[in-house]
Amino acid sequence: MQRYLKDPQAIYQKSFAIVREQAAISALPAGLAEVAVRLVHACGMPDILDDLDANDGFADKAVAALSGGAAIFCDCEMVASGITRRFLPADNDVVVTLNDPRTADLAARMGTTRSAAAVDLWGERLAGALVVVGNAPTALFRVLEIMAADTIAPAAIIGCPVGFVGAAESKQALARTAGDSTSWLAVHGTRGGSAMASAVINALCLQAGKRMTGGNPVGSETR
Repeated sequence: MQRYLKDPQAIYQKSFAIVREQAAISALPAGLAEVAVRLVHACGMPDILDDLDANDGFADKAVAALSGGAAIFCDCEMVASGITRRFLPADNDVVVTLNDPRTADLAARMGTTRSAAAVDLWGERLAGALVVVGNAPTALFRVLEIMAADTIAPAAIIGCPVGFVGAAESKQALARTAGDSTSWLAVHGTRGGSAMASAVINALCLQAGKRMTGGNPVGSETR
């Protein structure tokens, strides 16, 4: 058998060192650079940074919201499962309503997907929250529709839906219509996914924890 690295902390440190060497991180603002490192680490594709887009001040505003206890609304269980709970800076609620008993009937009445209908169950809690979409373009489209109709503004939206039907378009719509009151990040094109979406929120949570404690928390991963 080939020899391989077994120490969890050594794997963690070497992985992130390789990402920083290979990816064009240095040109990004500091907060977004830390997000980019974890994003590349999650997907193993340094060229994903070609598709990374965010509005000015995204990281700072998202971190501030997390530090203030903002809830995190996820479009699917896989995104929520990828959020490392020990990173949460203020014991933030992580909410998924896709499998809520009301969702299927609501989707049927609305004539849409369960992912989109699940967004309607977030209600006014959407205001000031973080939205993390890693799977369903229809969920991201629905968030934008609610924002336009009800003037409810999340603090930040992470748009990483994956796929060939609506994914690229939903992220373009996010960049075009989110407005000044909401910070946003998107991975444009067809690429995305739950691992990328949760990697972004984990990076933001770590930054929030560092700012709140004045320290330098490092989340170790086991492999």
